[in-house]
Amino acid sequence: MATQTDYYATLEVTRDFDGATLKSAYRKLAMKWHPDRNPGDAGAEAKFKAINEAYDCLKDPQKRAAYDRYGHEAFTQGMNGGGGGPFGGGFGGGRGADGFADIGDIFETIFGSAFGGGGQQRQPNRRGADLRYDMQVSLEEAFHGKSTEIEIEVSQSCETCDGSGATPGTSERQCNLCHGMGSVRAKQGLFVIERPCPTCNGRGTVIENPCRVCRGEGRVDKAQTLKVDIPAGVDTGTRIRLQGKGEAGQRGAPPGDLYIFLHVKPHQVFEREGTTLATRVPVSFTTAALGGCVEIPDLDGSTNRLEIPAGIQSGKQLRVRGAGMPVLQGRGRGDLVAEIVVETPTRLSRRQKEILEEFKATETGDECPESRSFFAKLKDAFGG
Repeated sequence: MATQTDYYATLEVTRDFDGATLKSAYRKLAMKWHPDRNPGDAGAEAKFKAINEAYDCLKDPQKRAAYDRYGHEAFTQGMNGGGGGPFGGGFGGGRGADGFADIGDIFETIFGSAFGGGGQQRQPNRRGADLRYDMQVSLEEAFHGKSTEIEIEVSQSCETCDGSGATPGTSERQCNLCHGMGSVRAKQGLFVIERPCPTCNGRGTVIENPCRVCRGEGRVDKAQTLKVDIPAGVDTGTRIRLQGKGEAGQRGAPPGDLYIFLHVKPHQVFEREGTTLATRVPVSFTTAALGGCVEIPDLDGSTNRLEIPAGIQSGKQLRVRGAGMPVLQGRGRGDLVAEIVVETPTRLSRRQKEILEEFKATETGDECPESRSFFAKLKDAFGG
């Protein structure tokens, strides 16, 4: 084997050089030994090639690190044509079919798996996917809570092969392509790229005799009935998790979860804002003027008595403490807010009209201070 000059000596630099020093030394030597400056000189041409080879290695931090550790053996044919040397033989051990050292293995040894792929870990069978189920509930059901059942079709572990994917009495075997590693390597230039094995999909094992029921998947689609407990106080967007009730995992891997997303249907009387219930309560103009009370049903089956103060105006809100929705997974209830709407009568009998005419005749303006104030402002603003 021909003696090879040390790259540092070839470029006439020390091992602690910096980038500027290396570039300067290369330019100087390349100019000196360039074939155009030394026509017909075979020695100068060989020297020029050696300078370029050394510079190509030392300017690259990765190649330089490999060279510092293994010398020229990192890039040239191994001792005795392969099999020996610091990297061992075989595709996985450091030398490719062409007998050259596997740069991926070199970088893996120096820098770890970031350059060599290196982990050679089997891909675990994947956990089953999480599933979503949308359920509608009434406001009353959201108030009280309830237990119900749902039926869904979802992949479950195959009972015939117990989720293994193999015919009962048989088992998986090691993948012949990746030899159980779960990954294969392919050269791309100086580097080696590691990818999941296409034969076993990264698992490292294959099934020779797949289960006839699940066809090797280890899971089958099947309808199942599940019990769902809905707590009191749920709202639209509340999510209930049923652990392990999602899609079955691959070949015995854990199943995913099932998430129940709740949607509370609109109510005829109440609107909901968190734990607060709101409603609009129309009252006659006589009740608004004289005062009185109205009764509003409660979702718990009782009745809320709402006191109407005399002289109340439309838009006024009255609050009943503790008559709203329950606090989810907590104690107590929110409030009931009633917005008063004073309703003007549209159908009056003759006697009612006579009474109102008599009332109108007695009006002084003090009965409706807001109206009196408004017209006084108009008079001031527009000069009468």
